[in-house]
Amino acid sequence: MPPPAPIAEVHDLQGNISTSPARLTIFLFDASEDPSARNRSRVRGNVQTNLTQKKPPMALLLRYLLTPWSGNRLTDHTILGRAMQILYDESILKGSDLQGSLKNTDQALKVTLAPLNLEDRSRVWHSVQKPYRLSVSYEVRVVNLDTESEELMPSVRRRSIDYSEAGAML
Repeated sequence: MPPPAPIAEVHDLQGNISTSPARLTIFLFDASEDPSARNRSRVRGNVQTNLTQKKPPMALLLRYLLTPWSGNRLTDHTILGRAMQILYDESILKGSDLQGSLKNTDQALKVTLAPLNLEDRSRVWHSVQKPYRLSVSYEVRVVNLDTESEELMPSVRRRSIDYSEAGAML
């Protein structure tokens, strides 16, 4: 009888991690603002007869660590290799590939292999207080985090120019 298929799960790497059935943990270890999406213009909208304006969504760059857990090194290599193959083939997630509030939206997430040097990788493992394990890191961008603040901008109903004040400024 073949072993059960590995499980992929979002995990914080705390406590004991079961190796039966084999699994691939997905650990978010860093979140930062994506500098490539800075300085976007404000978003305008309409509420009844008034215009609204709000800040553009905060663009996030998320960094994940993928780690296989099977109790067998060969199986670990196979799980990690298969996960890397899938993320290479499907490096842009959009529309129906997404879940939750992003499902069937025009949002697209780009998943990119982002190797860490040995020192940075050791820091991640030290921070979760686990011995180093075979793992690989990926970046996911652009994850847009909407703002909740919105300014109402009443429509202009009348405009007047006072030339006497303009002449005084000259």
